[in-house]
Amino acid sequence: MLTTLLSLPTVMAFDVDSEGRLLIAYDGSGIRQLHEIGPDGSWRTLTELADTVRGARYIPGARQAVIEHDTDGNERGQLSLLDLEADGLPELVPLVQDPAYLHRLIDAKPDRVLFATNRRNDVDFDLVARDLATGTDTVLYDGGGFMGPVAVSPDDRWALILMAGGPGNSVQLLLVETATQAVTELTAFDVPNYQDSPSWLPDSSGFVISSDADRDRMALRRYDLATGSWSDLLVDDRRDLAGWICPDGEHLLVGSTDDGEVSLALHSLADGALVAPVDLPGGGLAARQIGARDPLWSEDGSHAVINYASPVQPPVVVRYTRETGELLMVEAPDMPELPAGLAHPESHRVPTSDGEQVPVFVYRPAEGGDGSAVVHIHGGPEAAAMRSWNAVIAGLVAEGHTVVVPNVRGSAAYGKRWYSLDDKRLRLDSVADLAAIHAWLPSIGVDQSRVALFGGSYGGYMVLAGLAFQPTLWAAGVDIVGIASLVTFLENTSDYRRAVREREYGTLAGDRDFLEEASPLNRVDDIRAPLFVIHGANDPRVPLSEAEQIAEALAKRDVPCQLLVYPDEGHGLAKRQNRLDAYPKAFAFLAEQLAQSRQ
Repeated sequence: MLTTLLSLPTVMAFDVDSEGRLLIAYDGSGIRQLHEIGPDGSWRTLTELADTVRGARYIPGARQAVIEHDTDGNERGQLSLLDLEADGLPELVPLVQDPAYLHRLIDAKPDRVLFATNRRNDVDFDLVARDLATGTDTVLYDGGGFMGPVAVSPDDRWALILMAGGPGNSVQLLLVETATQAVTELTAFDVPNYQDSPSWLPDSSGFVISSDADRDRMALRRYDLATGSWSDLLVDDRRDLAGWICPDGEHLLVGSTDDGEVSLALHSLADGALVAPVDLPGGGLAARQIGARDPLWSEDGSHAVINYASPVQPPVVVRYTRETGELLMVEAPDMPELPAGLAHPESHRVPTSDGEQVPVFVYRPAEGGDGSAVVHIHGGPEAAAMRSWNAVIAGLVAEGHTVVVPNVRGSAAYGKRWYSLDDKRLRLDSVADLAAIHAWLPSIGVDQSRVALFGGSYGGYMVLAGLAFQPTLWAAGVDIVGIASLVTFLENTSDYRRAVREREYGTLAGDRDFLEEASPLNRVDDIRAPLFVIHGANDPRVPLSEAEQIAEALAKRDVPCQLLVYPDEGHGLAKRQNRLDAYPKAFAFLAEQLAQSRQ
């Protein structure tokens, strides 16, 4: 069953051109490659690389595409051009290449490609335009900082840059005039606001953005360039909202996030009024897929391309026709029948000793299970467990485990107050949520002596912290690319990530005492549960040394610990062959440990 789940192919839309063609990421080969789907539904393979394609855009007005790709998961993206007029498999023509640095594809225009890069000093990101005719670069922004999404206005006059702000999980908005490189700060650096999903008006007179400025939830706010003024377009005090403007200038798609589900609806751009819901299956994610571009409008606004997934549906692409509401699903060409038994989770709230309520999803085995459970913790920490496709969770449920998926304090998608509750010296409050979950498990029929922790990245830190700070509660742990020491993590992570991570965890200069206190490695003598560790050798975020030092420390104490290292992976397992090697071993480890704890 696990092999089947891990082998299910997925598709994801990167771009749509004026003729209705799609650039699609598809992993039927086991590694995500770029394909093109024609207006008639025909498929064409565009890349056969040894590594994952990270992004792609059409060059407007030409049968060309620009792609971003890296090597062995190192995330140092390089940019290449594809001639789509060529027969057979197009040749990759280098466009922006320097393997020592990152080059993140931002946008493609008829005469140039925009990208973000840290090549100036390895730390700060600049916005650069590469002229396709001459090969010359124009630096549009080099003011320093960690650059997030960038939205270029339809008239090419403006670039709206989302930069990491000062407080944890904050985003500052900068407006750059592309001709002069003049920069206007639209929001302050030191204000604790998160902002996302910028979308320009077709006439470039302003934009709409999702923001929690002056409120707890993400609302849709409109900015007018002529007056320099902000106004609220759509507000929902219980849900996070995001919006994508239709090229007709009259409508926008609105994504509404509610307890892990993202639904879509068509609204009026003039006043935000509802026009019609988008009738996708409930209980999933319409847009907001990791690595994907969010809903893509066709050039004429007649239809949109939506990335969709749910706990019972691997990622697919859906064409949405605005006038009729018709939906056409674009699945992988060799998509097998989905396994039986896939189910949506139950939603619960777990009370904590300090009066909070932790949102959790509970996935139950079809036959009720045997009393064992796995608590599956998301990464981030400023991310969220959503109602999306996760082959590992589905596999754990198929093995007979009840799977509990929490959004511990610090998680996004439940309001600004909630995602701020683990910042810096509040870190261990988030770890304490795991103990509250453990105390609550009997209420859903789980044997407390037979519960394991499972998580990746920050979720891996939470696994190690749970085993170290709550050693009597957990029977085993599976740590994937996790942090063993917050100090050595910050010391050894990539230079460009250190500053942005210190906003969340605390600084080495000012908070080292607490970082030491909150590091599982410094409590390794208390760990007694067996541990299974998976890591990529080229991880630029959480260095391999984090896995090596926890494995070495446990080995010295005769605590069982198995470490798997994959030389062609980075921050996680992107290649199917590696997933098919690692996860069955991790599942066998859990089966053995949870069976033993029953005796």
